[in-house]
Amino acid sequence: MPASAAPPLASAPNVTEQISRLEKARDMRIGAYALDTGTGRAVGHRADEAFPFASTFKAMACGAVLRKARNSDPGLLDRVIRYKESDLSAHSPVTEKHVKTGMTVADLCHATITQSDNTAGNLVLKQIGGPAGLTRFLRSLGDQVTRSDRWEPDLNDWRPGQKLDTTAPRPWAGDLRALTVGDALVPADRKQLIGWLKATVTGDARIRAGLPHGWRAGNKTGTAGAYGSANDIAIAWPPSGAPVIIAILTTKRTPDAEPDEQAIARTTTILIRALRPGGRPRGQRALRNFAAMGAAASAPVPPSSTMTAKAMSLR
Repeated sequence: MPASAAPPLASAPNVTEQISRLEKARDMRIGAYALDTGTGRAVGHRADEAFPFASTFKAMACGAVLRKARNSDPGLLDRVIRYKESDLSAHSPVTEKHVKTGMTVADLCHATITQSDNTAGNLVLKQIGGPAGLTRFLRSLGDQVTRSDRWEPDLNDWRPGQKLDTTAPRPWAGDLRALTVGDALVPADRKQLIGWLKATVTGDARIRAGLPHGWRAGNKTGTAGAYGSANDIAIAWPPSGAPVIIAILTTKRTPDAEPDEQAIARTTTILIRALRPGGRPRGQRALRNFAAMGAAASAPVPPSSTMTAKAMSLR
């Protein structure tokens, strides 16, 4: 089986039913896939439909950097990359502070995963041959679906039906599995990538918010800013047992629609309850009445849990 190959979905009609109701209530499209790495059981919805990946690609690009550093360029992670003010892209909170000194490739990976720094993302991409290099890396994992075509921020310019810079929940989860619990990276590099994912500061209202109490997660968010596109991918650990790999990709029907973080949290809870029955959602971000998705799904999103598309764009 290829490194990123993801198992077929288990029979879980309740998952499809609940997520379909959520889609209808929120007027959106939700692609989801969750894999229990201990049992091999998987559940999902629209698992093979195309969605824009937005900034979630940054986790995979850093995985490619780690493998290149290990296999063919041993000094890569410590190499200082110089860049100019003119190279800065929108949402570059870390790289904008280091124009004079440059940053090591390892620090660029930390910045692009933990804070979704877009300039760091572009500089990381350059180390692996750009978008085409990322696509080749994903093919080496067995992912024949995902395609990387453009740089930040252009890759976020997505329209319905467009295939540029898209993936699907099943292969995207398969790639994350290969890089975090599979054999695509050596153990030390898996540990490094997971460390960056666990340090992410942009995803508290998404997958993490929908996990049961006591679970931990490392994740990478993505928000395109058009058609309400909002994503999250994660490796999540229960208090005991093997981790679960989760990929949730969402879009809405109108160009100016707001991203819906709460829908990602709700979808997470549906997936986890199907794979690991029991446990309660953590905190106030996850609704207490997930079992009755009909009424709950139609509740308005409070302003505190959903940022504007402009504020979230490119993260």
